[in-house]
Amino acid sequence: MLPRIKDIKPMPDFQLYVVFDDGKEVIYDVMDDIRRIDSYKDLAVIHGLFSHVQLDRSRTCVFWTEEIDLPSDTIYEYGRTV
Repeated sequence: MLPRIKDIKPMPDFQLYVVFDDGKEVIYDVMDDIRRIDSYKDLAVIHGLFSHVQLDRSRTCVFWTEEIDLPSDTIYEYGRTV
């Protein structure tokens, strides 16, 4: 079962603060993805795009555009626990 996201907030330096339904809180560094994945580069070059992060209806994915999204299990596994 994919972890469900309760809350998400964009932070400076392309980081996301994410709270999951089970209470786990993480900081996920999106800059790593921006460096590795071509479609993510828009997050760094289009002013303000990063701050418009959204949560999908299932609460198992965050997204910015149709091409830029992150599944909750990736954030859960690779985010730094706070």
